[in-house]
Amino acid sequence: MKKLRGKYGKTEVDIMLREVYKNRTVFVTGHTGFKGSWLTIWLLSLGAKVVGYSLYLPSDPCNFVVCNLKDRVTHIDGDIRNIKDLRNVFSKYNPDIVFHLAAQPIVRRSFDDPKLTFDTNVGGTINILECIRNTSSVKAAIIITSDKCYQNVEWVWGYRENDRLGGDDPYSASKACAEIVCNSYIKSFFSKKDLSRISTARAGNVIGGGDWAVDRIVPDCVRAFSENNVLEIRNPQATRPWQHVLEPLSGYLWLGANLLNNNSNVVGESFNFGPSDNVNRSVKELIDEFVKVWGNGKWRAIVNDIANKKEAGLLKLNCDKALFYLKWHAVLSFEETVKMTAEWYKAYYNGEKDMFDFSVRQIEEYIYLAKKKGLVWVE
Repeated sequence: MKKLRGKYGKTEVDIMLREVYKNRTVFVTGHTGFKGSWLTIWLLSLGAKVVGYSLYLPSDPCNFVVCNLKDRVTHIDGDIRNIKDLRNVFSKYNPDIVFHLAAQPIVRRSFDDPKLTFDTNVGGTINILECIRNTSSVKAAIIITSDKCYQNVEWVWGYRENDRLGGDDPYSASKACAEIVCNSYIKSFFSKKDLSRISTARAGNVIGGGDWAVDRIVPDCVRAFSENNVLEIRNPQATRPWQHVLEPLSGYLWLGANLLNNNSNVVGESFNFGPSDNVNRSVKELIDEFVKVWGNGKWRAIVNDIANKKEAGLLKLNCDKALFYLKWHAVLSFEETVKMTAEWYKAYYNGEKDMFDFSVRQIEEYIYLAKKKGLVWVE
């Protein structure tokens, strides 16, 4: 039983996830990244022993450093393209479960360095699967790809897990390839009941505190508004299914729990984790809502300076499969999503001394809201 602190101090929530992850060794690739660092914080709050493997810090500042995670986990500087080093880590730490998030994550960078993108996102995934295949301790693994693994034809309904994979840009294509690789390994090497149980997870357009990556809308807002600069936006009408980072992470963790418990409905399957339709909003709406919470900020639209680096105007996911088999759905409204994000950055820029503790309190707030909506992973 975990007691929620702060304004939730009178409420106790029996977190089912804690029973699954407490004292387990969890291997997280890309733990220094935005999603990876938040996943690490959540796992630590559940009592897991986290072994993190990452090549670099994604930005300065970054959530990993701000929340002082290096002193809270087993931190390993490593490249997922180096299978020898990966094998040594698996052999030394014998993880129970693997979350693979390490990637070259920026669409526009994939145009500048397509080989790096494919080597990392495809070759790195193969290396992880090879290590899992040869490590008997691994009971479950979640390979996180992206919503951009789907061939995007910009239709108005959400993509389902059995829709066509593909990608016109190197990043999207690399994620589609990673999904194909995972399916091949699952069918070829992980089909027996006593072997590692693997699933893939697809999500995208996550926002939340602690992201300072280049070429992402919320970090661009924070950099501009914190210095009283005017934010320049390429495509304010582009529509995205914005979701707080904790939304897909709750899905990943719950999927992992189901794999560990050998739920046959999820083993070897792919799952989308995305927000409800009413959170599908334009970039303009996101910025305007962020300004409301932040307190000030100005922006203007500019002509896209690189015409051949086209980004999709519409992309959203159908999450009915996760609802049916996992009883999972998103928790936050669009306004709650933006509010939680902006409040994290305001706390940081206002001098909050312990951002790890602040982040844990936001996780607890999210759990409280999930409990109110009857999500099974908090019953």
